[in-house]
Amino acid sequence: MSYQVLARKWRPRDFASLVGQEHVVRALRHALEEQRLHHAYLFTGTRGVGKTTLARILAKCLNCERGVTPEPCGECSACMEIDAGRFVDLLEVDAATNTRVDEMRQLLDTAQYAPTRARYKVYVIDEVHMLSTSAFNAMLKTLEEPPDHLKFILATTDPQKIPVTVLSRCLQFNLKQMPPAAIAAHLAKLLDAEGIVFEPEALAPIGRAAAGSMRDALSLLDQAIAHGAGQVSLASVQDMLGAIDRGVLLALLEAVADENGAEVMRIADEMQSRSLSFDTALADLAGVLLQIALTQTVPGALEEDLPERARIEELARRIDAELVQLDYQIVLQGRSDLPLAPDEFAGFVMTLLRMIAFRIDAPGDAVSVAPGGAARPAPRGPGGDGSKGSTAQVAPPSAAGRALAQAKDWTTLVGQLRVTGATRELARHAALRRTDGRTYELAVPKSKASLADRAYQDKLKAALEAHLGRDIVLKVSVGEAGGASVAAREAEAREARQADATRAVEQDAFVQELVELFDGKVVASTIRSASGNGK
Repeated sequence: MSYQVLARKWRPRDFASLVGQEHVVRALRHALEEQRLHHAYLFTGTRGVGKTTLARILAKCLNCERGVTPEPCGECSACMEIDAGRFVDLLEVDAATNTRVDEMRQLLDTAQYAPTRARYKVYVIDEVHMLSTSAFNAMLKTLEEPPDHLKFILATTDPQKIPVTVLSRCLQFNLKQMPPAAIAAHLAKLLDAEGIVFEPEALAPIGRAAAGSMRDALSLLDQAIAHGAGQVSLASVQDMLGAIDRGVLLALLEAVADENGAEVMRIADEMQSRSLSFDTALADLAGVLLQIALTQTVPGALEEDLPERARIEELARRIDAELVQLDYQIVLQGRSDLPLAPDEFAGFVMTLLRMIAFRIDAPGDAVSVAPGGAARPAPRGPGGDGSKGSTAQVAPPSAAGRALAQAKDWTTLVGQLRVTGATRELARHAALRRTDGRTYELAVPKSKASLADRAYQDKLKAALEAHLGRDIVLKVSVGEAGGASVAAREAEAREARQADATRAVEQDAFVQELVELFDGKVVASTIRSASGNGK
């Protein structure tokens, strides 16, 4: 006998063996048990989730020789012929290749005739959304007044393209994408039944790569068995998929957290030498960051048996929650920018370097002020690990620091603070009402009231204390202030530069000649200052 691929050999033949669609199975079981049979069913869902398989199982339930039942016997001639694909009263049509109205009319012409052998004549129309408008109209009449012996089972990956007149006459079921864990568990049972040696951890990458499709997962498993010479190992699967060991991704994040660019480059170079997919790497990196964020926000959300759980929890303690969110956005943006990069490796490395760059001025970093006024990051806690319990090592204030605290130059002070994100925006948009060198009273405009959040105030206070080398009192209110904020001064400077640029263009002799020659005008909104960056 010729080899039969796993996707066909292990195709479910009854409701009990169908994986991941319990909500649909439950509804169909109840309908069959109570003999509440609809004339048209519509199964929707992405590829490989079981739409056609479910249609065949339902056809067996309707035509089993033992009677309409949610548990067909699988032994009678009707059940066996449906499984073999040669049941005369089950017509399967691929709408992708039979889209024309003439073909649909020819099919529907036979609908009026009673089944040859079966209880019901069943029409299964796959990818029904591909039918033309005329073909849908031809089918509509039969859907409105179907013969008692006829059942329609429609399947589609794109229900939005089906006319509402058809949708309203069908009982619709949406089949879900299967979670990776459920796919991996099913593959493990299948491999045990096949007697194939496998490493359990090798199935998780296949589950993730299948993207919710059990058919795709079985095809990948066939490929993995061939790639591993009859066995399924983690190393072989990762090599086949071009996937990255999650330990490598965690090592990358640990190096980024340590601001260790050399280690990041070493790992990236090793990944390049193995010809791994950097697009896949960024996608998996986003998944790890999601797990870190979940650990921070919903303690206990990770699976108990997750192999990398301890390292993920450690990273969740080390990395500020705001930075995790920022890293996630950087990774997503880096992935979308990958086709624009000089090459995938460059795009991947630049994404990692961008993550490090934002850490150099990370929110909440402790800062020490050395003699001479040079600010530098303080040691990161007792073990140098950046834990939240770390304290700033503060040297005596420099002359520059004392001068800033006495002359009251808020703009200069903000420029020297090691803050980023929302904390930096608070400092930029706040105006200094007054200070005596110890107490700083700030005001933010009503349009930026959200920046006055207590968490941002605390981080700004910590940065000021670290920079000035002493404890301070910080008071932030919402409202107008006498002085101008850094953001306001920057806006004024931009407007002044823009005005200068506009004036220069309008007064330019060549421009004036062009305006006069072509009866044109200068569009001020299109003029950009020479800096070219809007600042």
